[in-house]
Order: sequence, then structure tokens, then C-alpha cells
Amino acid sequence: MLLLSADTSGKHGSIALAQCGPGEECEVLEVVSLEGGTFSAQFVPQMAALLAKRGFGKRDIGAFAVASGPGSFTGLRVGLAAIKALAEVLDQPIAAVSLLEAVALAGDKKGRVFAALDAGRNEIYAGEYEIKARTKMLSERLLTRQEFLSSASSVPVITPDLSVAEVARIAGLQVEEIERPRSDAIARLGWKKILAGETVLPGNLEANYIRRSDAEIFAKPNA
Repeated sequence: MLLLSADTSGKHGSIALAQCGPGEECEVLEVVSLEGGTFSAQFVPQMAALLAKRGFGKRDIGAFAVASGPGSFTGLRVGLAAIKALAEVLDQPIAAVSLLEAVALAGDKKGRVFAALDAGRNEIYAGEYEIKARTKMLSERLLTRQEFLSSASSVPVITPDLSVAEVARIAGLQVEEIERPRSDAIARLGWKKILAGETVLPGNLEANYIRRSDAEIFAKPNA
């Protein structure tokens, strides 16, 4: 089955095309980069060019996977809106993948781990996972740095962000630095979710922001 995946959660996004199944393995055919700030202008043209390059059309896509967050509010909206529209028109399943789960699985640790992403404002997106034959999400939270250090004091920390790694190492935590997962990792994770029946309808696909938007944070209370 042909699967299209997307990650627009950060400054540098990407789209991947993969040939998947019938088992859990996915062969990633190609990954195309999207430059930050212009995701909305690039997404559809880049996707169309990628499909054409590989000799496919939109109707050949049999499933979708998308990074649902946490990350950039604007970036996530663009990726999710594009996947929603395509999946609805083509009537194909969507797997929503947490970027924190992708980070957790990108490490080489088993058992309980903390996936961590720099959220800015001295805060950290933290996902606690139990990695065994099946991965179980224990929690995903937005923590202050001190809360993060206290919560992760007894488990390995997996992160692609140097700032988080340095803070954790200074505190004496066990840290594994990884490359930031891209849409190819989202494709492989998404395919496993699709096989397990963990899909969402286009109308139910929502961003996993974890924290409120600036508009909500700074909104004035009603008089």
C-alpha cells in the first residue's frame, strides 16, 4: 500500500512516500523537505511533484500518517489541514503520530523512557513511554525545566534538542541524543498504527498542542 506521511511540526518539515505492508515494514521511497515559514505554499506542489516523480497520482495513496504535535501551532495546522482534505476526498485512513512517541522510539532504550523536546520559555514537552513489544504512552505533559528534571530523574532521557540534553546532563540524568525524527519515521510508526486499527476520521484529526496558544494565554478575561 502506498502511504503518504507529513511532519510540519517544526521549522523544517518534510513529506515522505512509502510502500508499506502487508507486514509492519515500510520501504520509504523518498523524503522531500519543506522549508519553515512557507509550508502552506509548498505542501501541495511538493506532494504532487513527489507523486509524479514516482509515477503515482493522488488516487494511488492508500493511507496517510501525520505528526500531530507537539510543535508549531501554524505548522501543525498546515500539515493536518492538508492531510484531512486529502483523506476525506480519497476516503483513506489516517494515523496521527505524536512526535514525542517518535522521539522515544528513535532511541535504543527499552523499558520506561522520557522523550523530551524544547518547548521554549524554559519549558519542555515531555512524554513518558514504556517501550516493550508494544509501546505504551504513560503521559505527555508540558513541564518547567525543574519539573522535568524531577520527573525524569530515574529514567533515560531521549531528545534531539541540544539545550534539553545539556540541562539533563548537568543534572546528572542519563541522556541519549538523537536526530530529530522526520516524516519517514512518522510513516513507519503510522503504518504500525494503521495495522493495529489506530486510525482517525478526517473530522476527528486534531493537533496535539499540549499547551495553549499565545492567543489563549494572553487573552483578557471577560469583564
